[in-house]
Amino acid sequence: MRVNREQALHFVKPHLNTERFEHTIRVTDTAIQLTERFGGDVEQAELAGILHDYAKYRDREEMRRWILQDHRLPKDLLSHHHGLWHGPVGAVMLEFEYGLEDREVSQAIACHTTGKKNMSHLDKIIFLADYIEPGRTFPGVEEVRKTAESDLNKACLAAASNTITFLMNKHQPVYPDTFHAYNNLQNIILNS
Repeated sequence: MRVNREQALHFVKPHLNTERFEHTIRVTDTAIQLTERFGGDVEQAELAGILHDYAKYRDREEMRRWILQDHRLPKDLLSHHHGLWHGPVGAVMLEFEYGLEDREVSQAIACHTTGKKNMSHLDKIIFLADYIEPGRTFPGVEEVRKTAESDLNKACLAAASNTITFLMNKHQPVYPDTFHAYNNLQNIILNS
């Protein structure tokens, strides 16, 4: 697969505001750096980074319709905050609107916000890049960045743990895939 960065950025830019577009570029660059550090396909990481927030600002009712109508989308998304919808819905939309055929890239886009059990290497790269990109300034991100210098699984575990703790402290529901990601990563680390 040969990624034309400029064409992909040109495609996604009209769907994002300026701040989110700049975030997208930072996520893409972070994903490339992580892939160079931990291995993997740089072009897949670059494309997933560019496209990961494609549906971020799509109309909520439009996304609800996609969830209800597409058999690949889990219906339990509807009982969780709509901020989670843009990953899985965007992955499906990109198939139709961008012609995305790479299942690994699509899967990484789908789970970039929540994580999931048995994340692929690319899933972890995009999940982590979205969390630690240089524009992020929330509590705990520096520790995760430091961990990401040497251990992809431990950094993803820390990101999932921080997300769960943040949501629980705000008395917000946690999407089950995030718990599954946490448990799976914890088992990988304990058994390595």
